[in-house]
Amino acid sequence: MDIQGILDHLPHRFPFLLIDRITELVPGERVVALKNVSYNEPFFVGHFPKYPVMPGVLIIEAMAQAAGVLSFRTTGDKPKDGYLYLFAGIDNARFKAQVTPGDQLLIEVSIERKMRNIFKYKAVARVGGNVVAEADLMCAQVPTGAAAAKA
Repeated sequence: MDIQGILDHLPHRFPFLLIDRITELVPGERVVALKNVSYNEPFFVGHFPKYPVMPGVLIIEAMAQAAGVLSFRTTGDKPKDGYLYLFAGIDNARFKAQVTPGDQLLIEVSIERKMRNIFKYKAVARVGGNVVAEADLMCAQVPTGAAAAKA
């Protein structure tokens, strides 16, 4: 899935869209996404400007965005249909290495469990084959706009 497909499945836009490509997607199972980390990222201006390191919370957010694409593809809904996926929990987050400009973040997210409108995922981010972060994520589908009015 290229950037146009991602934009169709996520409500996020610059400067908060944190995935560039989906290289693998099996609805109901897993997704693999890429984030090309550039020195031009807006967060590097203020986050250790003389030692640019991607903030860990943004690595987690990139994982969540990949999970969002997987969830939308699993349910067949899209943001334009009046639905969003919001964080419901983050557990066991660990950061094992720094992510810096020039790195390519490979994000793998697998669905561990689905209960009605709540998904639980296992997420791992790697750079050059090495794990840089991992977390257990939980997101809930919430209706917005017209979908909320129907609920």
